[in-house]
Amino acid sequence: MSQESAETLALQALAWLVGNEDLLPVFLGATGASEADVKVQATEPEFLGSVLDFITMDDAWVTAFCDTVGQPYDMPMIARQCLPGGGQVHWT
Repeated sequence: MSQESAETLALQALAWLVGNEDLLPVFLGATGASEADVKVQATEPEFLGSVLDFITMDDAWVTAFCDTVGQPYDMPMIARQCLPGGGQVHWT
């Protein structure tokens, strides 16, 4: 997956998140971002990575998002690895 494709999927995730009135406040509280921050940072790859980090914390969120946009359930994690800070850490 290219970084551009990963950013596109992350933007879809952000739109899904913004449209979820129950989950958006949880995201804002967890990240410390305001709604204004979301608007300003929506095109920054690092911020988009944080959106995917948040969604991938819960299988139900991944399932709901992927079902909404018609993507396989592993796509948010694949996209996350293509954005800044998303590389897999190897501890050995």
